[in-house]
Amino acid sequence: MLLLRQFPAFFTLLICLGLHSCIPDVEEAARLEARLNDQIEIAHGITTYYSDSALVRVVLKAPTMENLLDPKDPRKLFPDGLRVTFIDEFGDTTSVLTAKDGVYRERQNQVVVRDSVVWQSTEGQKLETDELTWQDDEERIHTDRFVVITQPDFIIYGYGLEAKQDFSDAKVNQVVGRVPVTRPRDGQPSDGATSNIPPR
Repeated sequence: MLLLRQFPAFFTLLICLGLHSCIPDVEEAARLEARLNDQIEIAHGITTYYSDSALVRVVLKAPTMENLLDPKDPRKLFPDGLRVTFIDEFGDTTSVLTAKDGVYRERQNQVVVRDSVVWQSTEGQKLETDELTWQDDEERIHTDRFVVITQPDFIIYGYGLEAKQDFSDAKVNQVVGRVPVTRPRDGQPSDGATSNIPPR
């Protein structure tokens, strides 16, 4: 269900004109005017589809979206987190991106997600970082932050990453550690592996 809440300036202004005590002084009037100039739409439980050549390639879901109608920098905020599903040309999911906060800038075709960012592919690959940028028009993802990449056979620690949005062609800019994954045998638990990884 999609709920939109708008703040039209004329509506609030009419209310204030009917109440003499609504604007007690000049400073209060200035604050009210600044607030009326803010154009924002708030939506709850949103699902957005991004298509290419009539095919859905990305599905974005979020509990809350704030649409800022700023003519200089129109953008959508996701203060309560978001989930982005990437789909290939056959309609199959290739990877899923989740984060606790995000912003989509329309003019740049760019989504920046922050806080507990996890990018998981259907091939068993996983990326964990603090901030990640998804360039929609280029179908690429990149970050310059500390990253942890989990592959089926090893874990990579490093700084910076560039990759296609389906996790292919991934490249870590600065690798600081590589840990082999110890697989359990005969039903025994794995002992794991250790490595001298510098702190973030």
